[in-house]
Amino acid sequence: YKKGQRDDLVKQEKGEIRVIEEFLPRQMSEDEVLAASQEVIAELDAHSIKDMGQVMSEMKSRYAGRMDFGKVSKVVKGLLI
Repeated sequence: YKKGQRDDLVKQEKGEIRVIEEFLPRQMSEDEVLAASQEVIAELDAHSIKDMGQVMSEMKSRYAGRMDFGKVSKVVKGLLI
């Protein structure tokens, strides 16, 4: 809309984004993701990369919609190596 100089539609879209964001769950910060990952790893007594699937499964069941699991997998992998 910006390229087409449709400021009215840009304003409308931004308003809709704000409304949608109000209903989305709050995303966890990097520090919160790290702490949650460490907690799950400790609870599951995970020690190696072989345990990553189990850890990720538990993370997804606990924190669905609250974190980017692409980023979480990197954090978990780093903690398990």
